This record gives sequence, C-alpha cells and structure tokens, in this order.
Amino acid sequence: MTYIPPETLQKEADKLLQELIPKKDLMKAKERTRLPSQAMPAQDPNVRITNLDEVALGYTPEQARVEAMRCTQCKKQPCIAGCPVGIDIPRFIKHIADGEFQESINVIKEQSILPAICGRVCPQEVQC
Repeated sequence: MTYIPPETLQKEADKLLQELIPKKDLMKAKERTRLPSQAMPAQDPNVRITNLDEVALGYTPEQARVEAMRCTQCKKQPCIAGCPVGIDIPRFIKHIADGEFQESINVIKEQSILPAICGRVCPQEVQC
C-alpha cells in the first residue's frame, strides 16, 4: 500500500464533493456504487515508527460526506439487520452525506451508548 498524504486525499475529496453536491439527491444507486471509496488518511510511515499514536487519522468532513454518498439507501437494509444493536445505519449515513454530523451522532446514540466501540468492531464493510 502506497502512502498518500492526508492533504492530497483531502484535496481530492473536496473537489469530488463540490461536483457531487448539486446532484447528490438525484443520483441513482448505480451511480452511487461507482463513486470511489475514500482512502483513510493515515500517519506518515516515517512519523508513525516514532510513536504509538493511532495510525488512522480519520476522515475529514468532506471525505466522510463523499464516502456516505456511496450508500445506496437500499430498501432491504441488510446493514440494520446485521447490526447487533439495530442502529438505523442508512439514516445516520444520510445525515453524514448531508453534512449533518450531530444529527448522525444522535441517530447512533438512539440505540447505542458506546458508539466508538461499535465503530471499531462492526464489520460494516460486509453488510451491504
């Protein structure tokens, strides 16, 4: 895996987000699935060998919104059925896509008092 500086990932996500915002509510499922997955920003390998900090830095708001726009908001919602605590995943993802981060957190907290733990152990990549 090749290291890509977080600043580069941010610029790419910001450019893509500006293209997507005007049409985000009009996109069909096929278009959404063609959106590129956002690479998780990480510490520079030369820096991380000198510390014990978390390697993954987390998405910027723009990256999170682009990643959330990939959700097809499918009718069957296997992600909810597969969630051990029954979080309304499509609803919280829709809030992220809309830039409504606090609303997204509120949806998660309706079902889980430990959302950070869920985020670490949830196999969300295989739920769709």
